Amino acid sequence: MGISAWGNALHSGEKSYGIVRHRKMWFMVSGLLMAISIGFLVGKGVNPGIEFRGGSQFTVSGANTTATAPASEVVGDFVPDAVPTVQSVGGDTVRVQLGEVDVTTALQISDALAEAYGVSPDDVSSDVIGPTWGADVSSKALKGLTIFIFLVAFVMSIYFHAWRMAAAALVALAHDLVFTIGVYAGVGFEITPASVIGFLTILGYSLYDTVIVFDKVRENSENVTAQSRYTYAEMANLALNQTLIRSLNTSIIALLPVSAILFVGSFLLGAGTLKDIALALFVGMAVGTYSSIFVATPLEVALREREPRMKKHTEAVLAARVAGTGVVDIEGNVRVGSLVKGKHKGVAAQPKRKRRP
Repeated sequence: MGISAWGNALHSGEKSYGIVRHRKMWFMVSGLLMAISIGFLVGKGVNPGIEFRGGSQFTVSGANTTATAPASEVVGDFVPDAVPTVQSVGGDTVRVQLGEVDVTTALQISDALAEAYGVSPDDVSSDVIGPTWGADVSSKALKGLTIFIFLVAFVMSIYFHAWRMAAAALVALAHDLVFTIGVYAGVGFEITPASVIGFLTILGYSLYDTVIVFDKVRENSENVTAQSRYTYAEMANLALNQTLIRSLNTSIIALLPVSAILFVGSFLLGAGTLKDIALALFVGMAVGTYSSIFVATPLEVALREREPRMKKHTEAVLAARVAGTGVVDIEGNVRVGSLVKGKHKGVAAQPKRKRRP
């Protein structure tokens, strides 16, 4: 079966996956991922860039060699107790980061680096960044995140006329953010302002995908209590399957250019800014696709089924099926269109028992 035929089968209900029905399993998977991520954050902690922790940075351009040993030796001569971070950036650039030093020492280190790598002193740039700048950036990022979350909750509650969808979307957003930062902590990636921009960007992407699915859930479940064939969970599961191929296609298409930027920025150009933002986008988009399918909608269904009205409707539908007057749902799937008697992969009408004279 081709992708087009598969997508048509999912949209029509001919083929369906019981994602909502297995929501406890997906919640356990997400819980495990969150536990691992939080463990990395608590145990190893994040690795803030120089923009956040403050310090001095020297960049040697056009170096004859990108070996890190000469830079370490130079820093050791002027600041013996320092533990510098020396990185090869691209094919002819070396970046050295260490703690704060005074202006005189910075000039001496610049001249020594130029001599060690065989370049002109003009090819060595130096920057001294105070910790107050990083604190200001962190404060503004947290403020922007708080405003973003408030607006998301407010707009989604109005648009969907349900706080449960807003709550499920926010949980999915937190899931994506914690997992992405946990990956950074676990692998030891440096968090820079570009990474923070990437974190904020993935929240919007994840929310976009979740809203698309929720819109289909609302369309399918409109006046769901006015009928006795399907439960709310089944109609929400149908919506997930109908938007599944679209979510996968959108995510794959979005990840391809991000992967290209990550590869080009990291391995070919050695551009740290490109690498930082592309890495956050790649991890966040991948986990955002997962959360919009396996976290947001199943969680919204779990919250909605706690409503007395919805709980009563679900019990009525299931009771009707047991009595032989409703529609039997096999494997938690829903089939839209004509119903087929007997056993079927989708929905089958349960034959009524004949009364004996």
